[in-house]
Amino acid sequence: MSHSFLSLIDLSIIVLYLGVLIYIGIHLKRRASRNLESYLLGGKSIPWYMLGLSNASGMFDISGTVWLVAITVVYGLKSIYIPWLWPVFNQIFLMVYLSAWLRRSGCTTGAEWIGFRFGRDRGAVTSHWIVVVFAILVGLSMLAYGFIGMGKFIEIFLPLKEVFPFMGFVPDAYVPHVWGITFTLFAVFYALLGGMMSIVWADVAQYLIMALAGVAVAVIAMLHLDAADFSSWLPSGWYSAGFGPTLGLEWQGKFAEFNDKIASDGYRLFSLFFGMVLLKGVLSSVAGPAPTYDMQKILSTRSPREAALMSGSVTVILMPVRYLMIAGFAVLGLILFDQIEGQIRNASGAIDFELVLPAVVNHPWIPAGLTGLILAGLLAAFMSTFAGTLNAVQAYIVNDIYIKYFKQDATPRQASRANHVAGLLIVAVSICFGVLAEDVNSVLQWVTGALYGSYIAANILKWHWWRFNGRGFAWGMAAGMVPALVIPLLPWSDGVLPLYYFPIILLFSAGGCLWGTLSAPPTDMEVLKNFYAKTRPWGWWGPVHELVAAENPGFRKNTSAARDLTNVAVGIVWQTALVAAPIYLVVKQFLAAGVAAALVAVTTVVLKRNWYDKLED
Repeated sequence: MSHSFLSLIDLSIIVLYLGVLIYIGIHLKRRASRNLESYLLGGKSIPWYMLGLSNASGMFDISGTVWLVAITVVYGLKSIYIPWLWPVFNQIFLMVYLSAWLRRSGCTTGAEWIGFRFGRDRGAVTSHWIVVVFAILVGLSMLAYGFIGMGKFIEIFLPLKEVFPFMGFVPDAYVPHVWGITFTLFAVFYALLGGMMSIVWADVAQYLIMALAGVAVAVIAMLHLDAADFSSWLPSGWYSAGFGPTLGLEWQGKFAEFNDKIASDGYRLFSLFFGMVLLKGVLSSVAGPAPTYDMQKILSTRSPREAALMSGSVTVILMPVRYLMIAGFAVLGLILFDQIEGQIRNASGAIDFELVLPAVVNHPWIPAGLTGLILAGLLAAFMSTFAGTLNAVQAYIVNDIYIKYFKQDATPRQASRANHVAGLLIVAVSICFGVLAEDVNSVLQWVTGALYGSYIAANILKWHWWRFNGRGFAWGMAAGMVPALVIPLLPWSDGVLPLYYFPIILLFSAGGCLWGTLSAPPTDMEVLKNFYAKTRPWGWWGPVHELVAAENPGFRKNTSAARDLTNVAVGIVWQTALVAAPIYLVVKQFLAAGVAAALVAVTTVVLKRNWYDKLED
C-alpha cells in the first residue's frame, strides 16, 4: 500500500490524545496506590455507566474493526451473524443474570472465584492454577499480536524511515514493531500508574473520539452513496439479513473475485454455520466470562445490580456507533473499489479485504482532521484493549500468585510495587513474543485455542450443579484440551473450520467433567452453602438449598430461570437489531432501518418490564 503523510492537524490530534493519556496516568496515580483493590478494581467505586463505556471502548479494537469492515463488504447484512463466533451475545447473558452472580462473590479475579466455589482441596488448587495459567496465556497472546497489528496499521500513515531518516538501520520487517513498542509504552505508562481507574478514564476519552469519527465516516459514506447505482453492483441478498440452506450471494462483474473469499471462509452452507455458531455461542455464554478484562470490569462494579447494568450498557454504547463506522467504511470501500484496488492487493496479487479500512482512511474523501481523529481513535482502541488486558494479567500474577503464595501480609506499597514489576515483566515478555511472532504464533494459538475449546463444559457446570467439584473442573479442562490439540494435526481437519469439530471437544470435556466429579467426594458442604447463599444461582442445587433454608428460613430460592432465559432470547434479538439498524441507515435502506428500529423499541420495552424493573442485588 502506498504511504500518505499525515497533515499537521492530524498529527496534532494524535499528539494531543497521547498527552491526555499521560495526564490521566499521573493524575490518578495517588488514588490507585491506596491498596490492591484500588489498583486492580478502582476501589469498586466506579459508576456502572463509566465501566460500561470503558468495556465498550475496550471491545472497539483495531483488528476487530478491520475484520468487521472486511466481512461487511463481502457479506452485507448477513455479516451481522458472523461475529457470533466470538460470541458477541455473551454480553446479553451477562446482562440478564451472570454478571450479578459473578459480582456477588466479592472476589478480585476469576482464579480467586474458583476458591470461593470449590474451596481449598486438591482439586480446587489444581483448578485455581489452570485458570491462572489460562488467563496469563490468553493475556500474553492478546498483547503480543495486538501491538504488531497496530504497528502495521500505523506504518501505512507514518512510514518510519521517511519520518525519521536516522532510523534507517531498522530492517523493514521490524518497522511495525518499532511503532508497536512506541505506542505500547504510552499504554503501559497510564495503565501502570493509574491502574483500573486510569484505564476507565482513558477509555471514556477514546469512546468520545470513536463516536465522533464513526458518525463522521457514516455521514461521508451517505453523502457519496447513490442508492440506485450502489444496489446495481450488489448480489441479490446483500441487503437481506435472512438466509436459506446456502448463503445465496454470488458477486458479478468487477467484484466476481469476492466469491473466492466466500469459498475460502467456508460459510456457503450458511444454515449449518448459523446452527453451529448459535449452539457454540449459547454454550460459551452460559459458561460465563473468560478470565480477561471483561471479567475484571464486572468485578470492579459497586454492586451486583450495577454489574448487570454495566454489561447491559455495553451493547447500547458499542453497537450503534461501531456499526455506523463499519458500514461507512464498507460502503466507501465498495464505491471507491476501482481507486483503491491496487492498494488492497497483497504481494501475491489477491485481494486482502482487511486493507479496505486503511485504504479508505488514506483516500482524499476523508478530510484532514477526520483522518487524525480516526487514527487517534484506532490507536486509542489498541491501547484500551492493551491496558485492560495488562491490568487483568497483573491481577492474576499479583493477587493469585505473589500475594496468595509468597506475601500474604503485603502492604499497599508492596502490592503497588509488585503490580509495577509484574506489569513491566508482562510487557517485556509480550514484546519478545511479538518480535518472534513467526516462531511462537503456532504455539500460542495452539495452547490458547485448546484452552478455549476446553473451557465451556466445566464452566457451565460450576454454576448450575452442586455436585460438580474442583477435580471435575480440572479433568474437564484437561479432557477438552486433548482433542483440541490433536484434531488440528489430523489430515481430515485441513481446511475444516474449527467451529465444526467443536462438538467433539465438548463431548470429551463433558466426559472429563463427569469422570473427575464422580471419582472424588463432593466439595465441602460449608463451602457450597456459602457459595449458594451469596450467589443465589438457579440449577440443580437441591441438597444445598435445603441446608441453607434450614439455617436461614427467610432465604429465597432463585426461581427466575425461565424469566432469565426468555430475557436472553429477547436480548439477542435486541442486540442484533441494534447492529442491523445503523447498517441499513448508512446504505439508505430506510424502510428496513425503520423495521430494525421498531424491533429495538419493542424489545427494549419487554426488557424494561421483565429485566430492568426486576433487578436486585
